[in-house]
Amino acid sequence: MIYADNSATTKVKPEVIDAMLPFFGEHYGNPSSLYAFAYDAKRAVEEAREKVAEVIGAKSREIFFTSCGSESDNWALRGVASKFDGGHIITSAIEHPAIMQTCKYLEKKGYRVTYLPVSELGEVNPDDVRAAICDDTILISVMTANNEIGTIQPIAEIGKIAREKKILFHTDAVQAYGHIPINVDEMNIDLLSLSGHKIGAPKGIGALYIRTGIKLNNLICGGGQERGRRAGTENVPYIVGLGCAASLAARDMEENIKKLSAMRERLIERVTKIPYCRLTGHPTNRLPGLVSIVIEGIEGEALLLNMFNEGICASSGSACSSGSLDPSHVLLAIGLPHHIAHGSLRISLGEENEVGDEIKIAEAIEKVSARLRAMSPVWENGKPMWA
Repeated sequence: MIYADNSATTKVKPEVIDAMLPFFGEHYGNPSSLYAFAYDAKRAVEEAREKVAEVIGAKSREIFFTSCGSESDNWALRGVASKFDGGHIITSAIEHPAIMQTCKYLEKKGYRVTYLPVSELGEVNPDDVRAAICDDTILISVMTANNEIGTIQPIAEIGKIAREKKILFHTDAVQAYGHIPINVDEMNIDLLSLSGHKIGAPKGIGALYIRTGIKLNNLICGGGQERGRRAGTENVPYIVGLGCAASLAARDMEENIKKLSAMRERLIERVTKIPYCRLTGHPTNRLPGLVSIVIEGIEGEALLLNMFNEGICASSGSACSSGSLDPSHVLLAIGLPHHIAHGSLRISLGEENEVGDEIKIAEAIEKVSARLRAMSPVWENGKPMWA
């Protein structure tokens, strides 16, 4: 089997497991307790906080541990909104559902939300951000890199605009953290969401970066953990795992970018030679290991099942909305019609993949697409009926 769905989740790294194990047994103390036995757990949590912060050039006291990226997104948006009696929020039309659905929730509470359009490559135009700003704009939230098509956004430019206008700027960096360079000061980022299971830590641990001086209302009340801002006993083993994974990601980032970008380009070159197959997202300004395509005349579900039969694990659009029969909102936002958006395939390579996997994946896509098109009721004479 070739696992090529690393944007959905990654394998927990052996070093991460080794780092976590002692905190299930030997050092099981509650880090909030005052006696000496709890000190090892408390120290481990703070060391992990430093490691997570270092990846993005933040201070350790600006990192607050959460259960996942979606919780971090919710805390950022709802936490800012709750400090104001109404107001205006700016986001993009291709955000993760954790952002989109939270914005819809806030709209029901009386907040106004502008969903910025994107180009056919999935890029937000900073000029559109500037033009959308109103006197009562309280927050701008644009993801660092899209989870479906991989396009990297002009975060530094958007952050500069937000800083000039004295508006808080949040970015969902779940897909980007540990994979591409991010610096919260250079990019003028005030709030940043991240998740452990995208970088080799376990599922169930994430963090929210909150710039010093920014006050958010608590999402969870009930205790003094995380300096009184996020109640709940700390998940020490998973926090340790996230810290370890963050250090490994930072250490290996340059090497992984080089390796995965080369594999990505070889895969793109091969599959885009398939007739009526097109790349979605920006051709170069995209996440190192992510290739997203649409193959006309084929349903994405059939494509995935047949790819799995060929030994390839991939996804159609986003794993977070895999239960939906509707085409991806991201693909519709970049201008694809429904009948083409249904034939989407996302290949996300990770550091566990070996050089040469991309060729095997390309061969499987070629084989499967030919087989399915031969059975497709909308494929005639070597082209789709709508061509």
